[in-house]
Amino acid sequence: MKVRTIYEIVLFVMLILLQVLLLNRISLFGITTPVLYIYFLLKLPMGRNKFFVIISGFLLGLIIDIFLNTPGINAAATTIVAAFRKNIMDLFFEKEEYDEFVPGIYTTAGPFIRFTVFMVLLHLSLIFLIESFTLFNLAGTLLRILSSSVASILLIIALDSLMFRKRPGEQS
Repeated sequence: MKVRTIYEIVLFVMLILLQVLLLNRISLFGITTPVLYIYFLLKLPMGRNKFFVIISGFLLGLIIDIFLNTPGINAAATTIVAAFRKNIMDLFFEKEEYDEFVPGIYTTAGPFIRFTVFMVLLHLSLIFLIESFTLFNLAGTLLRILSSSVASILLIIALDSLMFRKRPGEQS
């Protein structure tokens, strides 16, 4: 097994455990719940097979749904985000940076932050719109989307900054 594969498996399991055991118990003001498991889809290499990305996104969402007892909401949202991941990456990253390039805060800070914001907003919009399944309380739903997105984006950027630090003497 490659080191990258082992890293992805460990990241997958750790993000699920962190989300289920810790982050879903946090509810700031009753409206904000940080979502960190989407970080797995952000950190997959750009040239990863689309089928693998969609299947891993579905499994990620399904496992979260099983633990949280939600009827497929996370699986649907994560699968849709995984399906459009390649097209979204094309919007934010150079075409030459493919195959094994892993987006990150230290490799391409600006594009990575914009990519993260877009993916998190899309993911949480899908989750909250599927969950509410109505436009009756649109202001409340938009508030939940924006507040949870801000918390999630800050958490993802902080995690990426801590996990992938530049080594002393390393050039950018």
